[in-house]
Amino acid sequence: MSRLTAGVVLVTAHEAALDPDGPRGEDVGMTATSFMSVSLDPPLVMVGLREGSRMDDLLAEQPLWAVSLLSEHQRIIAGRFAMKGRVSDRLLFEDIRYDRGEVTGAPLIGGALATLECRTEQRVTAGDHTLVIGRVLNATAPGVDGGPLAYFRGRYRQLG
Repeated sequence: MSRLTAGVVLVTAHEAALDPDGPRGEDVGMTATSFMSVSLDPPLVMVGLREGSRMDDLLAEQPLWAVSLLSEHQRIIAGRFAMKGRVSDRLLFEDIRYDRGEVTGAPLIGGALATLECRTEQRVTAGDHTLVIGRVLNATAPGVDGGPLAYFRGRYRQLG
């Protein structure tokens, strides 16, 4: 499967539900290459999460999450959120420009090609992963220059 070229996204969520005074709790993020559009009507996307990962556990409880489609200029961000081990998510978000999603409260990474705010519709166990299907509640495409960040044969790549 390392010979299948995949786009690179950052999946984010906020640990606590939104309250009237704004989001409380910790932001969580992870790099993913197992992401796809499922349906245009209704707008559905799917992300594959390693079963038992922090993001998988969080999205089992918190139905609101977001996806930032990373540009070729965001290789460092992708690498940072792909780190193995128990690095504090607070440190992962340090020095990264992001906005808070209007609908989900999840971080939307600045400079991304597009961002999607989603609500979980369905979770399906598939081997050692959970496939999370989400309904797109809000989408933006800010007109960022450059192409997508791709992953091929174990490395981040630029198309061209």
